[in-house]
Formats: sequence, C-alpha cells, structure tokens
Amino acid sequence: MTQNPGITGTTEAVGDTDVAADTAASADVGSVSHPIDPVDRVLSRAESRSGIHVFGAAQALQDQTTVSYGDTDGDQWDREERAALRRVPGLSTELEDVTEVEYRQLRLENVVLIGVYPQGSQEDAENSLRELAALSETAGAVVLDGVLQRRPHPDPATYIGRGKAAELRDLVAAVGADTVIADTELAPSQRRALEDVVKVKVIDRTTVILDIFSQHAKSREGKAQVELAQLEYLLPRLRGWGDSMSRQAGGQVGAGGAGMGSRGPGETKIELDRRRIRTKMAQLRKQLRDFAPAREAKRAERKRNTIPAVAIAGYTNAGKSSLLNRLTRAGVLVENALFATLDTSVRRSETVDGRVYTLTDTVGFVRNLPHQLVEAFRSTLEEVGDADVIVHVVDGSHPDPAAQLQTVRDVIGDVGAREVPEIVVFNKADLLDDDTRLVLRGLAPQALFVSSRTGEGVEELRARVEATLPLPAVEVRAVVPYDRGDLVSAVHEHGIILSEEHSAEGTVLHAHVPAILGGRLAPFSA
Repeated sequence: MTQNPGITGTTEAVGDTDVAADTAASADVGSVSHPIDPVDRVLSRAESRSGIHVFGAAQALQDQTTVSYGDTDGDQWDREERAALRRVPGLSTELEDVTEVEYRQLRLENVVLIGVYPQGSQEDAENSLRELAALSETAGAVVLDGVLQRRPHPDPATYIGRGKAAELRDLVAAVGADTVIADTELAPSQRRALEDVVKVKVIDRTTVILDIFSQHAKSREGKAQVELAQLEYLLPRLRGWGDSMSRQAGGQVGAGGAGMGSRGPGETKIELDRRRIRTKMAQLRKQLRDFAPAREAKRAERKRNTIPAVAIAGYTNAGKSSLLNRLTRAGVLVENALFATLDTSVRRSETVDGRVYTLTDTVGFVRNLPHQLVEAFRSTLEEVGDADVIVHVVDGSHPDPAAQLQTVRDVIGDVGAREVPEIVVFNKADLLDDDTRLVLRGLAPQALFVSSRTGEGVEELRARVEATLPLPAVEVRAVVPYDRGDLVSAVHEHGIILSEEHSAEGTVLHAHVPAILGGRLAPFSA
C-alpha cells in the first residue's frame, strides 16, 4: 500500500479565540478589588466574540486567490456569507464563571481515503483520489490521509485484501480517523467485511456524492430527486442487526391483532423496512411525475414561440454558473465547491440582431457518477437533451481535462443529445500558460478559451453561440400594413430581417421567421 503525498489534511481547532478571550476576561475579574461595570464587560465580550465564522471550507478545490471574482456579474459570491454563523453583539446570556460554561465545538468527521488501481494507471488513480478529497471536504469532512494500493482487481471480500485491511486499521488508529471512504462503489459484503477489520465506519464514493446532493438540494423537485436516489442506493444495502431485525409478529399482534388464524412467521423487521422503502420510492416517482406538467408547460411555451435554448453543461466546479453570470448578469449563487448547483436556472438573453434565446445552467457531472443520480435527475438532464446548442464548459486548470471532456460527453450521450451542436469552452483561462493552452487546443481544436473572472473570451463565446443558433425555418416576403405593427415587432424579436423598407402600402419585409409567425404573415405576402 503506497501513501499518496497529495492527500493530506490537518485538524484545526475551532473556538480557541473565544475560549482565550473568556479566560482572560475571567482573570481580569479576579485580579481587581472593585467590581467592573456590567455594561463595559458585556460590550468588551461582544466585541471580542463578534464576527463571521465559516466552517468546512474545501481546501482541495482551488486557491483562495481564484475565489473572489469581483462584482461585475452579480452578487453570486455570497453563498459562504449566507451560510456563515453570525453572532449578534450584546445578546449573550453566558454565565460569568467560566468554569460553569460548556463549550461545544463543531464536530467534523476525520476521514482516510483508500483506492485500488491496476498497473499503469497510478496518475489517474491519484487524480481520482484528489477529487474524492474535494468531495469529502464539500460534504463537511476533514481529510487526514489517503492511500492507494496497486493490484489487478479489487479484492471481492474486503476491497483491498485482508493484510492491507489490517495495515489500514493501524493507520486509522494512528491518525485518529473515524471514517474510511473508498474511491469506488463498494458491494454491501465488501463494506461489512472492511468495517469488521478497521473497526470504524466505511462508506464509498457514491455515498459521499449522495450526501452532497442532499445538502445542496433546495427546491421541492431537487429534494425529491435526491431522496429517490438515496433510497435506490439504500435498498440493496439494508443489513440486519440480530434479533432486532428479525422480529416476528404472532398471536394478538399478528395481522393487526386479528387473533386466531393470524399466527405464523409474520414479517421480519428487515422485510418491513424494504417494503416501506419501496412504498416511499413509488410515492417519490409519482411526485416527480406530477412536477413534469409544469416543466413541460414552460418548455412548450418556449417552443411555441420558437425561442432557441442554449444549455451550459460540464464537469462540476468547472465554472458553469460563473459563466452564466458573466453572460447574462444573472447573479446566480456560485461557490468554490463541488455540486454547488443542483436546481436548473434559466435566463433570457438576446443576440446582436435582437433575437431572444435562453441560457440554462444545469447540474454538473463527475467521473463515476452514480447511476441512481442519472436516473433521478433525468428530468433535469432533459434540458440538455432538448437544447438547440450545448456550451460544454471544461476547467482548463484541472490536472486531467481530457477525462472531464469524456465524462461529460458520456452523460450527454446517455440523455440522447449527441446530435446537438456543441461548443467546447475551456474556462479559467487566466490560470493557463501558453504551453497548457497548446495542449488543450490539441484536445479540442475548435474550443474557446474563456475566463469568467477577467471576461477574456466572453464576447467571442457570445458571438459563437449566436452563430450556432438555428435559423428560423420560413423565409417570407411581405408588405405589412402600418396598423399591424405587432407583426413587425414579432419579426424583429423572433426572426432574422434580411431587408426592411417603408412604402405607401406598409412595411416591406424580407426575413427568416418561425413557422407560426410565417403563417400569420401569409395574408400579406408580396
């Protein structure tokens, strides 16, 4: 088992400043012979304890110098501030005697990461483990260490083998970890066997991703999608705990207290849990189907007005929401974290010639994305499948951009969007040197380099999107009377005007327009 030097973590004490301030205040109280004014004491304590405290920042994601992109594209950098804990000065009811006060600190899980890789793929395995470290930090854990083992195939019993599992147990005890996270989806038997050896909780990559989704889901539909994915993952992994999971109902208890004729083996506890999970999953699927008509109505309205749709897709934390803000000044909340955006955001935009189109920010993808999430979020991913243009955003500063490209294209293929025109965008261009740009150009020769921080390449991207949008289907030549200015306005908004003149009879138009608008202009054809 080789220790990965890139996956390390430290535990930081939280609240030491408050404890030191209160201890000093207590010492001052005991050192003077006359009482201190209570108002002065409260104000001094409030001043020392006020401020914003943010916990659980994901250090493995990117440097703090790349976090603050300024306010040129909306107030989207306020998620951390909104989630922070604030203390209001002057409202403390704390006891004066510091020995009677119980101080509680935020409890973060301390984790150790493990992975298995075959010969020749060590670099990919290290990148995957670093990504798992970022996922763990986003979920609210502190990564203490990470180890990789080279073997042709994972051990079917304990994933890393009995001997290496014993070494892992010693490592967990040495660093004081309370959780082990495997960089794959473990079988239920592997998880139980590994827990029996290392004596701490063992989870896998899928569990961490589902946990992040459950934290970030805000809308009713997003919460239902995440809960459905979690139940699908949990159902085959229910485990019994001795007699408590094998209770049998009989006598007056059996069959709702029906008495004679109801005695028998009954239903074990684990069977009851499985039935309840299946019932809940059926309810969630029905609930998600009930959400579909409203979404379809909005989409149908856009189609009726033939408004083109542009979907922004890409790897998680590639900067999709930042790019949407830069293009439309949408002010969508963004964060230096994985899967910060789960709920779809649609914004209106216009081309230079006045045509209206929509920009849609979608959920990010990640390697080894659990299939439960792909199925649960299929309704959200429909926005990608129904788009007229896909803006594929790639993090240009990522160590493995080729894997990002392939992962996203695989998911795009799963939702049936392979035929949709694609514009590849390498974001965070301000962090790239010339050599890196040359390598990225080899991955996608037609790609654009954009920085949502500095604005580099944004106008070029906007022009490329406008050039890729589909042209209206019908070419018309019409003389529109001056009392039908509504038709002329509709042509300006939804069509492409090739020529426009004013005559005695009305406005002479030569334009490409949608089929519905072409039908309305038919009576005035020239």
